[in-house]
Amino acid sequence: MKKFNAMHYSRRQILQFYGLSGVGLAITPSLFSFMKNETIRQRVIPSSGKKLPVVGIGTWQTFDVDGDEAIMATLKQVLNEIYSLGGTVIDSSPMYGSSEATVGQLTAALPSQDEFFFATKVWISGKQAGIDQMNSSFQKMKRSAMDLMQIHNLVDWETHVKTLKAWKEQGKITYWGLTHYLDSAHATLEKIIQQEKPDFVQFNYSIRARHAEQYLFDTCEKYGTAVVINQPFESGSLFRTVKDKELPAWVGEYGIKSWGQYFLKFILSNETVTCVIPGTSKPNHAIDNMGAGYGALPDTKGREKMAAYMNSL
Repeated sequence: MKKFNAMHYSRRQILQFYGLSGVGLAITPSLFSFMKNETIRQRVIPSSGKKLPVVGIGTWQTFDVDGDEAIMATLKQVLNEIYSLGGTVIDSSPMYGSSEATVGQLTAALPSQDEFFFATKVWISGKQAGIDQMNSSFQKMKRSAMDLMQIHNLVDWETHVKTLKAWKEQGKITYWGLTHYLDSAHATLEKIIQQEKPDFVQFNYSIRARHAEQYLFDTCEKYGTAVVINQPFESGSLFRTVKDKELPAWVGEYGIKSWGQYFLKFILSNETVTCVIPGTSKPNHAIDNMGAGYGALPDTKGREKMAAYMNSL
């Protein structure tokens, strides 16, 4: 797919390109703030030295649409917008209903299919049950090999880690990892990282949920584990907190044009974060989320100022 260079187009033409000509600029606040002659920020996967764009997409709930044609068309546009702005990471799971099949069907119809970074999970107990479930995920996502296979919420992790290590050696997966979404799992994640040295770990972290800063980020950095962040918006509660509130003017120095970018840039200002995966089914929100991967990021003083302001609301 050819990348879109907004420098050559008017605002009207850009909106038409993104299929947003009827929605107006008010709900695409970041659209023009990062469309310059720049590329999305990338960070290194420590175990391989390869790079990933820092913003991707999660598919929990948003891609569980069971083949609804109208919604599928919108989700295809979401993936096109993300890819056009440099994003590649798509994270799914067999836990997410029809999401894996939706991802497979939509990406198979895109010329950029093989340029995405496909991540999914195993979420079942038992060796053979895990193998069967993962093979099913390959079929649903239409992949002969998977970029990243993760053990979802640590379900029977001692069993699955052996399979994933073997599959990595065989080339069936490129990376393996672990996931969870609760602070209470961070200590267990830390121990497994120390013991098994996964390529990736995925966990919760946000501007108001900073438990991972106590030790988990340090452990990931020490053992060379790439970090994927889930729950960046705290299941939407962050947006409810800031509803009808104006952004502080001083965040303009970081190129922040929306609350979504405020929350995501706070996360990305932690340099141990490899990628954040906000979920959305709306093209304009996808564009806005991708904007967090462009431009300046707050330094330590700036991120603490952002957190303090958020806590004051």
